[in-house]
Amino acid sequence: MAKQVAEQTVTLAPFKADHVGSFLRPERLKKARLQKENGEITAEELRTIEDEEITKLVEKQKEAGLKAVTDGEFRRKWWHFDFLAGFDGVEFYETDKGLQFNGVQTKAHGIKVIDKIGFSDHYMIEHFKFLNSVAGDAVAKFTIPSPNMLLHRATFEEGIYASDEELFHDLVTAYQDIIQALYDEGCRYLQIDDTSWASFLSEEGRETLKAKGQDPDKLVQLSAKVINESIANRPADLLVTMHICRGNFQSTYFSSGGYEEVSKTIFGGLDVDGLFLEFDDERSGGFEPLRHVNRADISIVLGLITSKFGELENPEQIKARVADAAKYVPLDQLCLSPQCGFASTEEGNLLTEEQQWEKVRHVVSIAQNVWN
Repeated sequence: MAKQVAEQTVTLAPFKADHVGSFLRPERLKKARLQKENGEITAEELRTIEDEEITKLVEKQKEAGLKAVTDGEFRRKWWHFDFLAGFDGVEFYETDKGLQFNGVQTKAHGIKVIDKIGFSDHYMIEHFKFLNSVAGDAVAKFTIPSPNMLLHRATFEEGIYASDEELFHDLVTAYQDIIQALYDEGCRYLQIDDTSWASFLSEEGRETLKAKGQDPDKLVQLSAKVINESIANRPADLLVTMHICRGNFQSTYFSSGGYEEVSKTIFGGLDVDGLFLEFDDERSGGFEPLRHVNRADISIVLGLITSKFGELENPEQIKARVADAAKYVPLDQLCLSPQCGFASTEEGNLLTEEQQWEKVRHVVSIAQNVWN
C-alpha cells in the first residue's frame, strides 16, 4: 500500500510476498546458547555468534526474494516473553507448568508484573539497530508482541494497580514510548504479534472466558482499544501491521475457529496498516469474514502457506484461494505469506532449514505469478 507523507508518495510494506518473521535457529546458534547457559562462553561471545548468524540470515532472506528482512528472532527464546520482560516492572519467571498445545506442552515459563509498567530503556532497541545496520537495501522489519499479550498472559502481583484504568494507561504509554524509540533508530516497518484474539474465535474459547467471569465481547473491545491507543501517536511514515494466529509451537496449535465472531472489530475497528492472517487450513475458517474490510488503505496478508510442515502446497490451489479472497477484498489489497513464523519459540517447527527456505521461495514465486 502507499501513504501520502510530506506530499510524497512512499511505497510501504507489507509486500506482495512477505513473511511473519521468525526462522529456525541454526545448530551453531543453538549450541552457543547452551554453552552460555552452562557458563562455557560469555554473553559477549554469544552476541558475536548471534550477530554473525543474523547477518547470514538477512542475506538468505534477500536471496530468497524477500524485500523485508527480520533478525529471525534469533536472540529470543520466546516470541513474546523476552520482549515483554524488557519493560520496567515486568520480569521473566519459571511457572508451575507450560502452555498446553495440541499434544505438546511448552516450557514452564511466563512473565510477571511486579511493579508499575514503564519504559525507560529496552534491550531490544539494540537488536533492531543491529538488524537495520545489516539490512542493506532491504526493509528492516521488527516484530514485537501486542500489548494484549501482557494484559492477558501476565501474572500480576497484588496491590500494584488500584484500577484497570491505571494499568491500561501505563501499558499504553510504555508501548507508545518504545514504538517512538524504535522509530527514532530508523524503524519504519513494525509488526505486532497477537495470539490473544484466538480466545474469541471459537465457542469453546469464549465459554472458557465466561467460566473465568470475563465478558468476551467486552474483552474484544478492550483488546482493540489497547492496540489502537498504543499506536495512535506513531509517525505517519511508520507502517504498523498485526499478525493473528491460533498458536504455533513445534508445528502444533493452541486453538481453532474462524474470524467471523470478531470480524467487524478486526477488519473494521483496528487502526493498523495491514493484517497478517492465518488461513492455511480448515481451523481458520473461510474468507467470508473479509467482507467487513471497510478501508482501501489496509493490506490483508493471506497466510496460505503453512510454516508447520515441509511439503509444498500446490501453487495452482494457492492462486485459486487468492482469487477466492479477492471476491471480498480487491486483489491489489491482498498479499501472500506463510501463516506464521517458522520458530515462534527457540525449539522451532518440525521441518528442515532447506524446507523452510523452499517455503519462502514458494511464497515469492506464487506472489510474482499472481501480482506481476
